[in-house]
Amino acid sequence: MSKELELQQKLEVIKAIPRDSIKTPKAIPVKIYIQEAENLYQWCQADKDALVAGGLDWTIVDDMPLRSGALSAAEGEWVKERFGQEEARRQWNQDYPKAYKLRKELMHRLRFAYRKDASLLGRLNAIAEGFGHADMIQDLINLSILGKANTEPLTKINFDMTLLDRSSQMSDQLGPLWGMATGDRMGHSEIKKVRDQAYTHLKEAVDEVRDFGQYVFWEDEERFNGYMSSYSRRKDNAEEEEVKPATTTAEQTQVQTETTKSAVVTTQGSDVTTKSAG
Repeated sequence: MSKELELQQKLEVIKAIPRDSIKTPKAIPVKIYIQEAENLYQWCQADKDALVAGGLDWTIVDDMPLRSGALSAAEGEWVKERFGQEEARRQWNQDYPKAYKLRKELMHRLRFAYRKDASLLGRLNAIAEGFGHADMIQDLINLSILGKANTEPLTKINFDMTLLDRSSQMSDQLGPLWGMATGDRMGHSEIKKVRDQAYTHLKEAVDEVRDFGQYVFWEDEERFNGYMSSYSRRKDNAEEEEVKPATTTAEQTQVQTETTKSAVVTTQGSDVTTKSAG
């Protein structure tokens, strides 16, 4: 079964996980976590009788490959969306200054063209109210509509009508772009939510199997270690190694200082002896 089908098969269960129960994979990369889950599934097969005797419901073990596949597919979808968001942000940062410049130009030219029409000026002033990117995007389409509906004053000042088409087109382009660029930062990514729910679903199984494995094999170091995260152990060991050199250097400095002091005392003692002998 493909990863995508595994996700579809699990989607109803995954989406049922309430928001306040969702876990986010912060301590370990998702790809590594999935691999560890698959390794754990293989490792525990030899211990089935002992684990079941200890109280483990084996159906959760049987369900682990499906949960791993669902998370793998969900992570793939999230990676695609995240890269899409990054590209959208780059494009947005490139385009939005041009949009503000166009809005400013249209407001200037339409205000002059409609300066003798209080009604049109009122509508223009209403468009000018508000602030922010979303407001600017809406302003562009509103200015285009207003201008196309009232062209006579514009023709008298030789206004470039293509600016109105450009304004509506830019609004159409920037709307979805802005939504995609800000979706994750505003916490609105449904794809990320599903990824986190799929991670939570797999984590439930992994934690349960590891807990029982460590409980049952508490006196068997070899089997016990198989129910721990290799990634976490390596990470902890690496952090310990980073601390050790600093301690060693400090100790070496202290030893060198004490040796130097001893050498000075010895030399001074020699000088005193020499002078006395003389």
